[in-house]
Amino acid sequence: MSSPPYLCALAPWREENSLAKAQRRKARKPTLPRLWLGATYATLLICSACTKPLSTTANQPSSSAAPAAPIVRTSADVVKVTPGSMSVSAGGSADGTLVISISRGYHVNANPATFSYLIPTELTPQKIEGVTTGKPKYPLSEKKKFQFAEAPLAVYEGDAQIKLPIRAAFTAVKGMRPLPITLRVQACDNEKCYPPANLNSYISVEVK
Repeated sequence: MSSPPYLCALAPWREENSLAKAQRRKARKPTLPRLWLGATYATLLICSACTKPLSTTANQPSSSAAPAAPIVRTSADVVKVTPGSMSVSAGGSADGTLVISISRGYHVNANPATFSYLIPTELTPQKIEGVTTGKPKYPLSEKKKFQFAEAPLAVYEGDAQIKLPIRAAFTAVKGMRPLPITLRVQACDNEKCYPPANLNSYISVEVK
């Protein structure tokens, strides 16, 4: 028994409609390469969001400020005195030593000074019972040329020792006692001089 004519006419349309639906379902279904690319892209986005940029200052050397130059107002800022000590027998004599330390880059005028208008380094001892002092013995100076002077000047630099003759009387009480001293100095650098200063110190004298 043959099919009616209208069913025969609809058969090709049904086949075409079924084929079109199959193609649309195939187009909507993601393929494996597309799924792999999508997963890779999502992973890259997550990693880029979690990664922190490296610090550009990690390998840079730390900068340290240069130490500030000391402020010099008077000669006492750059000249220091170290107390001395000595021993002497009753009725005898010996030299006491006083050390002056001058900061690097500075100097003090020697004794005697090169010119009369310059202030020399001068040690003045005080008096104590049973002890007398002689004339201080100043160290040898060195001659140096500076911008503020036309001729080389006699100066002390670094550490310098001044010796002071000390005599103990026969009646001096035995034991240790301080002999006060005053050191007058004027410090200068290569360009200028600073106000003079009186530095107080002492020499410990032991009478035996």
